[in-house]
Amino acid sequence: MRILISNDDGYFAPGIGALADALRQRATVTVVAPERDRSGASNSLTLDRPLSLKRLGEGFYHVNGTPTDCVHLAVTGMFDELPDMVVSGINHGANMGDDTLYSGTVAAATEGFLLGVPAIAISLASSSATDFTAAARVADVLVERMRRQPFAQPVLLNVNVPDRPFDEIRGFRVTRLGKRHKAEPVVKGVSPRGETVYWVGAAGSAQDAGDGTDFHAVENGFVSITPLQIDLTHNRQIGAVTEWLAT
Repeated sequence: MRILISNDDGYFAPGIGALADALRQRATVTVVAPERDRSGASNSLTLDRPLSLKRLGEGFYHVNGTPTDCVHLAVTGMFDELPDMVVSGINHGANMGDDTLYSGTVAAATEGFLLGVPAIAISLASSSATDFTAAARVADVLVERMRRQPFAQPVLLNVNVPDRPFDEIRGFRVTRLGKRHKAEPVVKGVSPRGETVYWVGAAGSAQDAGDGTDFHAVENGFVSITPLQIDLTHNRQIGAVTEWLAT
């Protein structure tokens, strides 16, 4: 079994190291990750300059681009055949609800899925966590399950793991994405040169976090597994827009 690993926190992040160590026990692992933190890069591709791929060690590379660049380059340029799976993470912090639109972790997995490879994005739901052991074990469990029981078609799974020891995780729940309140306002500041600068505000708190959502599962100690799709068509509005255009 051949697994491609990437992330958005950068090749040096502890989460990707823990993930690679866990999955090397059962698969041939290749790591291709950004050379720096690219959190929030979403599905962006670098089209205005060439990319550089640098080898750091056996099966370990970094790219001067986005998470999407890393997976696209690896799958379309490095491998003679498609990898069996793409696993992205372990992200330092949750990727639930609206986060999935911005997340580079989810984007790396999405690129694998778009290229025809089953993919998992895995995040540890704590921005202050220091121990990725439980999340790495969760990833290993899911990868082994997919190896033994593959889906008929490639799937894209967004996985969030509560920040607690593996033995204290209450189980796995298949969930839908919740929804956050709108983001906090930008934070205005002044640079050392006296220029006005702005920091993007914090994400909003959970708005739709009821039973069945990813927020609810993680809050109650369960691993949240949300199958994602790429089709953004709002099918229920096709009739309304058609009628609007005809009037």
